[in-house]
Amino acid sequence: MTDKGTLDRQLVLEMVRVTEAAAIAAAQWRGLGREKEADQAAVETMRAAFNKLYIDGTVVIGEGERDDAPMLFIGEKVGLGGVAVDIALDPLEGTGLTARWAPDSMAVLAIAEKGNLLNAPDVYMDKIAIGGGYPQGLVDLDQSPTANVKAMAAAKNVAVGEISVCVLDRPRHEKLIHELRAIGVRLRLIPDGDIAGVIATTEPDTAIDLYMGQGGAPEGVLAAAALNCVGGQFQGRLVFRNDDEKERAQRIGITDLHRKYQMHELACGDTIFAATGVTDGTMMKGVSKTRIGWRTHSLVMRASTRTVRRIQSDHIKHEIDRN
Repeated sequence: MTDKGTLDRQLVLEMVRVTEAAAIAAAQWRGLGREKEADQAAVETMRAAFNKLYIDGTVVIGEGERDDAPMLFIGEKVGLGGVAVDIALDPLEGTGLTARWAPDSMAVLAIAEKGNLLNAPDVYMDKIAIGGGYPQGLVDLDQSPTANVKAMAAAKNVAVGEISVCVLDRPRHEKLIHELRAIGVRLRLIPDGDIAGVIATTEPDTAIDLYMGQGGAPEGVLAAAALNCVGGQFQGRLVFRNDDEKERAQRIGITDLHRKYQMHELACGDTIFAATGVTDGTMMKGVSKTRIGWRTHSLVMRASTRTVRRIQSDHIKHEIDRN
């Protein structure tokens, strides 16, 4: 597929409406320590919002397989019929963040023409990402973290100590963190939400230059869809911990278990990416309650137009108690 704009531009706003609805539903559970309830509220609301749209949607990245997820499972069809699209979604990225009312939880999705989003298994993925404006191939998963940081520093014409790297704060990253600290980079360690971590590389105000480390493969597809919209760079390689995970990948058509995926092998074509903050974060404010309803802050990107829009919306209750 080419990167020509083939999706109806009206879908840009429709996708924001879907993430807004899910974010508002999840926000009712902030700080209550109830991850499952928050996730369920977001899932149910996102599914209902999709089913009001004139699309022929197929979920390729979802809440799991049919037996594990009663709604928004991989392969589920959504919409009233119309343009055929594949959908990657995470109704609540950062369930634990929402339960703790911690930063950077959000409702997120991406759509593309059929066949343009990888159906990735629910396993880990090694990832590296940078924003737009750099020479292609500047960083590479097969290079050491030190080599990638030095390449970025040279491209920016700054010292290594001026480079900032975002990494999930996990025991599995102990060696990576040690190497990065040894060369003097600035580390931003995040507890959850690696989609937000990857997207942060596209926004100068975050001061994040690179994202490195292992996170979920489905989240990798969503992040690649966002970077595809703005000309960033992303590479990923699936990581399998046991034979069961390998068999799961093979069942959905993954034949090369060691493949290094380039960004456009994960997400390509006229991709639309949308996210709405549930809690305040580095790129978006969370849902806030007003006297007349709810206020949301969203981010929407489109590949064919290379546009990034920030949308603040006020959602007014149908009935307002004036007493």
